[in-house]
Amino acid sequence: MVRNHGWVPSRGLQPLGPAVPVVLTAAAYYGAARLGLLEQLVRGQVTPLWPPTGIAVAALLIFGLRVWPGIALGALVANVTLGPSVGAVLMIVLGNTLATVCAYLLLRRAGFHDGMDRLRDAVTLVFLGALCGTLISATTGTSTLVISGALDGGDFWPTWSVWWTGDAMGVLVVTPFLLLLRRFRFPRAAPPLRWAEAAVLSAGLVLVTVLVTRTSSNSLLFLIFPFLMWAAFRFGLAGAAPAALCVCTLVILAAGRGDGPFAHHDLLANMVTLQAFNGAAALTALVLAAVVTERDRTYEEIKRVCDELTDVVVALRLGTDADRRPPDGG
Repeated sequence: MVRNHGWVPSRGLQPLGPAVPVVLTAAAYYGAARLGLLEQLVRGQVTPLWPPTGIAVAALLIFGLRVWPGIALGALVANVTLGPSVGAVLMIVLGNTLATVCAYLLLRRAGFHDGMDRLRDAVTLVFLGALCGTLISATTGTSTLVISGALDGGDFWPTWSVWWTGDAMGVLVVTPFLLLLRRFRFPRAAPPLRWAEAAVLSAGLVLVTVLVTRTSSNSLLFLIFPFLMWAAFRFGLAGAAPAALCVCTLVILAAGRGDGPFAHHDLLANMVTLQAFNGAAALTALVLAAVVTERDRTYEEIKRVCDELTDVVVALRLGTDADRRPPDGG
């Protein structure tokens, strides 16, 4: 039975003043937006991975609905220089804010746990948080660009697909990583072999990802999956979340350069290949980590019940033996 010794969550963030989470959320949203725009594919503002969406959903899950002004402010500052007009920017900001709030409400309605220690949490994050909530931002943003004349109507679906999957990937890979950081405690008691295993896993994951994204075969991308499974099986969410984020980032960088399997294809074809792989990678890592955590928790519960039953049986046996013992002087 594999255990995650030493890799455990901490108690989380201490209560902050009411304005601090809003400011932190706005600053994190804007900073992540600037990074995300480095890999833009459409009109300087649509990317295959939009980290601000993942940051916004994580902030809502941690601090609650009170941080929505920070999301709106961060989105406004990030988009105000991109245009195409003030009205269009406001509509995009509205769509981005509503999408993350909707994703948050759907997750809370479904009983989502921030620790993501259940299979239902991973599945809920994928379908409600990533796929459903982000429909709002993609549809609002792309429609706004078309209506304002900044985008040709024939480019609606390619742009919409990039926008939607980019926001969805932000939730899939960034939100779990931030939720992990919130609860993670440095594993000082981890044995040296555990550190060595983590180092070998990290190096192997990066090396294989870089190599396979430089080859022209799509099938070689699946050589990455054994490393994702290794990370999830051995380290749980503490391994799965960083591994998924690392892999998706490296593959997106390769797609942006047009390397390997992303060479000589149009935007829509590259997006299908890219996001199908990224979605499968993130889903595999998160689901397997949740399954492993549930398995270990079930094992510990069974062990606890068996220990308690053993104590009861021993106590009953001692009582029976005492009843059978002849009285003194008999």
